[in-house]
Amino acid sequence: MIDFRYHLVSIVAVFLALAIGIVLGSTELQGPTYNLLNQTTGKLQTELDQVTGERDSAQAQASLGDSYAQAVEPVVLHDLLAGQRLVFITEPGASAAVVAGISAAATQYAGATVTGQIALQPRFFDTSDTTQDYLNQTNLVLAQSDGITLESGTTYQQQAAQIIASEILNKAPGSAGSQAAGGASASPSASAQASTGSATGVGTGPDTTAATMLTAYANTGFLTTAGQPSAPATLAVIVTPQTAPADGTADPLDQMLVPLAEELAANSSATVVAGSSAGSGPGSPIAVLRSSNAASQVSTVDDADFVSGQTVVIQALAVLLDGGKAGSYGMPGNGASTVAPSPAPTASPSPSASPSVTPSPAVTKKAKK
Repeated sequence: MIDFRYHLVSIVAVFLALAIGIVLGSTELQGPTYNLLNQTTGKLQTELDQVTGERDSAQAQASLGDSYAQAVEPVVLHDLLAGQRLVFITEPGASAAVVAGISAAATQYAGATVTGQIALQPRFFDTSDTTQDYLNQTNLVLAQSDGITLESGTTYQQQAAQIIASEILNKAPGSAGSQAAGGASASPSASAQASTGSATGVGTGPDTTAATMLTAYANTGFLTTAGQPSAPATLAVIVTPQTAPADGTADPLDQMLVPLAEELAANSSATVVAGSSAGSGPGSPIAVLRSSNAASQVSTVDDADFVSGQTVVIQALAVLLDGGKAGSYGMPGNGASTVAPSPAPTASPSPSASPSVTPSPAVTKKAKK
C-alpha cells in the first residue's frame, strides 16, 4: 500500500528535477540565448528608429508643403470665382474644418459668396418603411406646390435631391453650363430670383419657394441649414466624410452620393465633391463616384483636409465654370488621376483701356526729321 511518505518523496523529486533543469538550462544557454535576444532587440530598435525618422520627415515635409500652399493660395486663387455664389451640401460625418477651409478660400481669395450650408442628416439615408413614407409624402407635396415633375424610377432620396437642387441652384449666365443649356435656368422660380439682380445675373436674396422647401425637409428631420442656402447659388460643393465601412457592407453614403452629385451638376454651373485624405480608398464614397458615369460631370478632390486640397477645390470649380472637363484630383493612392488641374486656371483679366505711351524727346525729334 502506497503511503503518504511515497507521495511526499515523489513531490520532492519533481521539484528537485525542475530546479536542476532550471539551473543547468540557465547556465548552459545563458550566453547564446542572451546574445540572440540582445541582437534581435538591437535590430528591432534600429528599425523603429528608422521608421520614426521617416515618419517625422514626412510630417515635416507635409507641414512645409501646407505652409507653402497657404502662402501662395491668395495669388493662385485670386478672383477665380468672382461674382459666383457657392452653396455647401454635407453628408453626415463631414469635416467641419474642410467646409471652413474651402469657404475661406472661396470668399477671401476667389471672390465668391457663400450662401449657406445644407447638412443632410442620417434620417435622409434611412431606408426603413416609416422614414421612406415620410420622405415620399414630403416630396410629393413640394413637387406639386412648386410645379416639379419628379423623375420616375428613382428612389425617394434621389427625388428629394432633384427638388433641392432645382430650387437652390441656377446656372450663371455666360457660363459654359448655361450656354449648353441655352441660357435657361433650371429652377422653376428663376424669374422671381432674377428680378433681384446680381453680378452674375442670379438673384442674391433668399427665395421664398426654396426657403419653404428647405423648412419642410428640416421640420421632418431630413436636413438642417446654416446661413441662407435658399438664396440661389451657381456653384455647389458636396463634402463627404469619405470613409469605407470596415465590415465591407454597402454604405448608404456611397449609394446616395452619385445621384446627389448628378442632380447638383445638372442644375449648377459647376459641382465638386470634396473629402478628407484619411479613410479614403476602395469603397469610400468618392471612390464609388469616380467609378460611375457621374465622374464625367463632377470633379472630385480627396485631400481637402489640406490647404492644397482646398485650393484645388476652387480651381476645379473654375475649370468647370470655364467649360473644362471634370477631373479626379488628390492623392494617387486614393484613386486620383492627378494632383491638381493642369494648367492651373487663372482669373480672366478685366477689360481696361490701353495705356497711353508718351514718346521720348529723341523719338519725337526723329519723327519730325
